[in-house]
Amino acid sequence: MTAQDQDREQVPTDFEPMPGGLGFIDGLAPLYRRLADGIVGFGLLVEAQHCNSLGICHGGVIMTLADIAAASGATLRAGRRTGAPTVNLSVDFIGAGKLGQWLHTEIEGVSTKRHFGFAHGRVCHGERVVARFNGTFYFAEHTGVGPRGDAVPGMWRGLNLD
Repeated sequence: MTAQDQDREQVPTDFEPMPGGLGFIDGLAPLYRRLADGIVGFGLLVEAQHCNSLGICHGGVIMTLADIAAASGATLRAGRRTGAPTVNLSVDFIGAGKLGQWLHTEIEGVSTKRHFGFAHGRVCHGERVVARFNGTFYFAEHTGVGPRGDAVPGMWRGLNLD
């Protein structure tokens, strides 16, 4: 076991691996999710592919985690099973995620209107805030499509809700 392995944190037991085949977010693999009491969360162990040239978690990775969490929180609250395109995402970077650390999202608030969802929260390492985010998402009138253009009934972010 190397020193790096000893510093590597563990994935919390209430998170499960995300399935592959979800497009862009496959680049964050291995990515994990938790759905409990109607609240969704995502997380990852920072690995070499997530790091920038400074050796810390790349801001784009943190922004993608924030985007996925906020959009999922809004669509889940609205009772929708399709994705929601991002209209705006604002991220304030407060700290850094380091190699081997577990980063996870926490949704702090969600509201929805007829065609829009709004969510805010944070990306954390333990109790330490790495970033805060606010997102606005558009709820399209169609039911969504899969990677090949086919409808995906009953699926939401890889979760079978039927």
